[in-house]
Amino acid sequence: MAANPDLVIRGGTIADGLGGELFEAHVAISAGRITEVGKVSAKGREEIDAKGKLVAPGFVDVHTHYDGQVTWSQDITPSSQNGVTTAIMGNCGVGFAPCKPADHQRLIQLMEGVEDIPEPVLSAGIPWSWESFPDYMGWLSKRHFDIDIGAQLPHAALRVYVMGERGARRDPSTAEDNKAMAALAGEAVRAGALGFSTSRTLNHRTSTGDFTPTLKAGEDELTAIAGAMHRVGRSVLQFVLDPSTLHEDLPMMLRVAENTRCPITFSITQNDKTPRRWRQTLDTINEAAGRGLSITAQIAARPVGLLLGLELSRNPFQTHPSYRAIAKLPLNERLKRLHQGEVRAAILSEAATSTDDPLFFRPNYDKMYLLGDPPDYEQPLKNALGARARLQGKKPEELAYDAMLSDEGRGMLYVPFLNYADGNLDATREMLCDPRSVPGLSDGGAHCGIICDASFPTYLLTHWTRDRKRGEKLSIPFVVAAQSRKTALSVGLTDRGVIAPGYKADINVIDHDRLHLHPPKVHYDLPVGGRRLLQQVDGYDATIVSGVVTQRGGVATGAHPGRLVRGTQGSQPQFGAAAS
Repeated sequence: MAANPDLVIRGGTIADGLGGELFEAHVAISAGRITEVGKVSAKGREEIDAKGKLVAPGFVDVHTHYDGQVTWSQDITPSSQNGVTTAIMGNCGVGFAPCKPADHQRLIQLMEGVEDIPEPVLSAGIPWSWESFPDYMGWLSKRHFDIDIGAQLPHAALRVYVMGERGARRDPSTAEDNKAMAALAGEAVRAGALGFSTSRTLNHRTSTGDFTPTLKAGEDELTAIAGAMHRVGRSVLQFVLDPSTLHEDLPMMLRVAENTRCPITFSITQNDKTPRRWRQTLDTINEAAGRGLSITAQIAARPVGLLLGLELSRNPFQTHPSYRAIAKLPLNERLKRLHQGEVRAAILSEAATSTDDPLFFRPNYDKMYLLGDPPDYEQPLKNALGARARLQGKKPEELAYDAMLSDEGRGMLYVPFLNYADGNLDATREMLCDPRSVPGLSDGGAHCGIICDASFPTYLLTHWTRDRKRGEKLSIPFVVAAQSRKTALSVGLTDRGVIAPGYKADINVIDHDRLHLHPPKVHYDLPVGGRRLLQQVDGYDATIVSGVVTQRGGVATGAHPGRLVRGTQGSQPQFGAAAS
């Protein structure tokens, strides 16, 4: 070991990412790698006193949507503020490469509709300095970030690029189409794509209401693409399925995996209509894994919940005629109207009308909550607005209306619509504990005005290891391993997620006792003043990427050591250059 390491983390309690018992040690870092764990006698050029603090590998978030943000920002917030040191984008089949100039707006509308990233933000922020996927990767490889970024080839972009209007309107692909898509998919892996993503859910639509181009893509199409990619190098097939067609689509995806030997990963959640189907799905993939298939289930760390409010994308009264009459007014003007007795009476007298918006649910006040401060994502049913209203002798609509008017019109309502069919998180715990699962679905960078789940990594360490009162907890070693080493391996990254000599020096120093999530708030810090929901987090003393401190005490240092991860070929991924 060199006489003077670049950085030494002194006396921390180590969760090494392998799931073993916590232990106390020093960690020495030089040239972006961990060089020693144990008794480090040499003084570092920089030192961090971690006595009494948790020292964990940087978290690897395998399900984000930073495809646009990485083109205009070096700071991959909010993930980089939640201990994430590697984020994988290009999920759910949506992204911005490959793309012909004539299709720029088409892909923007798809991203806006599927991931709730406003069109003006994307139109102003994306420079479109590429056409092919290798061009996109080449352009990104010249940029520096506060975390590492990995990319997947998005199916919708590929399909439209090859098939044009036929692909957009979901026509079946021809043998020639499949051959062309397969060739481009192979090129994408050579350029460093970690995987390929697709979507088969009815909820994924463009901002104009059209279904995603990949919705009914044939088995032959998926097999051709996945096979071509996996022949070139290790790559993962990520997909999203719809509950209504799960019985058809899951067996088909398993056949694709079996025929191509391509690893697959997909999201599993609990829904209200079939609250135990997740168990059947996990049993199915465990049985398939027993046959030698490589399968990973991505599990949300808490309920996937909508945030509703006057400042947000949706609210319970958005289809009421009297609200629609004022919906486009600036917030301050709307507030004045909403405080008027006659406007209030009119809105509350009306009922929600039908809409084809997949993320607008006819309000169920027995599953609508005030999130609180600190935010509580596992509340009993007695806390729901419906139950509260019955106790108070009021209509739940009145409570919802008043809650949204609070905080100068910035009050929010919380509607858990996945992973909360039982009114608790017991099913989520069981899913997280399955040997084939990893934490996922944070959707960092997406759902700017309705969902705020990029804080999943922090929630895993606060709620599940420390704060949970309504059921069993999880251990710190388990949670750290799950969202560092286990997630890294699921996408083929073998060089990170462990605190041991030789591994990449991506590390968090955490004041676990003080780790705390604040309620979500709206910020207007995207291009052209675009809106997004963010949660302030306290308790990360330091986040380190490639041996460089990027966050200190919750404040960005301005350092940008993060790079584009180019592929998983060989035992270690390469950085900044195409894998050979």
